[in-house]
Amino acid sequence: MKKIRFIILSVMFLMLGGCSVLEGVNNSLDYLNETTDYINELSTFAEEAPSLVQEAATNPDSLKQLENQVSSLESSAKEFNELEPPSVAEDVHNSIVEKNEKLLNEINNAKLNGEIAIEQINNSEIFTTINEIKELQTQLEELGL
Repeated sequence: MKKIRFIILSVMFLMLGGCSVLEGVNNSLDYLNETTDYINELSTFAEEAPSLVQEAATNPDSLKQLENQVSSLESSAKEFNELEPPSVAEDVHNSIVEKNEKLLNEINNAKLNGEIAIEQINNSEIFTTINEIKELQTQLEELGL
């Protein structure tokens, strides 16, 4: 009887240990997916925004679309900053958060009275910062997440 209890308890402890490892793997995959989605959003913005900036000078609809994209980018950057990275990705995550803060400051500087100013975007380093963030994705991929 004692042997059966011992075996059952041993199996339960092994299963619980396995669950925490599996949970860690799932958390890492979730983090990588969210990071990839965020960086893809940055890439899309970097591709589409320059033409919108040019069009926005003469087309109010393009200006509104640009403002919507910038607003979405701000929200996404703030949400990313709140993510809890797996321990193996903390350094890269902190680097992205640092670049996000720079990006958010640049976006704020590109606004006049709460609205996007075309000249300010053209003179900002928004696109440079986005490219710097995109380069950090390679570091995440090298971590094996």
